[in-house]
Amino acid sequence: MSGFDNFNTDFYQSSYSVDDQNQGGYGYSNSENPYNKPYGQYDYSQPMGYPSPGMMQPQQSYAGQIFQPTQTYTPSASQSMYSNSFDDEPPLLEELGINFDHIWQKTLTVLHPLKVADGNIMNETDMAGPMVFCLTFGATLLLSGKIQFGYVYGISAIGCLAMYCLLNLMSMTGVSFGCVASVLGYCLLPMIILSSCGVLFSLQGMMGVILTATIIGWCSFSASKIFISALAMDGQQFLVAYPCALLYGVFALISVF
Repeated sequence: MSGFDNFNTDFYQSSYSVDDQNQGGYGYSNSENPYNKPYGQYDYSQPMGYPSPGMMQPQQSYAGQIFQPTQTYTPSASQSMYSNSFDDEPPLLEELGINFDHIWQKTLTVLHPLKVADGNIMNETDMAGPMVFCLTFGATLLLSGKIQFGYVYGISAIGCLAMYCLLNLMSMTGVSFGCVASVLGYCLLPMIILSSCGVLFSLQGMMGVILTATIIGWCSFSASKIFISALAMDGQQFLVAYPCALLYGVFALISVF
């Protein structure tokens, strides 16, 4: 036991004693701090240290306006345009550039070679009709057992590019590639008649040769007439009809053979 008591006394040396508990901790005594008094010894007759209502600082009133913007908002012209009703918007086909009236007029111009072409209508880049005619031409070839869709589109692209370069060299005003492709596509309509006849009978006889030559002349004459009226190339129709005849001659060869 003596060794254990020596160990406790030698373990930690401190100047703290039990008598220090009666004193206030952290440098505060009971006389200085009235809140350290035991229960029942506090003098409640003394006034509390709360501030009077008159000494409180008045709160600042809110001077803003609720749900009222400070500046007047005026919508721009584009926003006011979208705020209109949907009745004022153009039809979807018109936004896509598809006009059935113009398509019908162009078709009649091609079917009637002697009809005067309207240059304003023919100068449009309408690709709805040419795409339909190209698909119809390929479908009639398919009925004859000829799968030639790749040749139809390939020859059409090369022919449109060649005619675009040629017409820009010959005309003073110039022409767009879309206009050339549109005119050549519409003038492919008589070639559909030739390929449809190839479904019914063979085109390699004398009757087929005469019909093929007539269809080539029909297509080239219609295309040259439209180009002349749209580009104001008076007196140059035969010069324009010759390369058109070469292009439609290739389509005729596909239909015959």
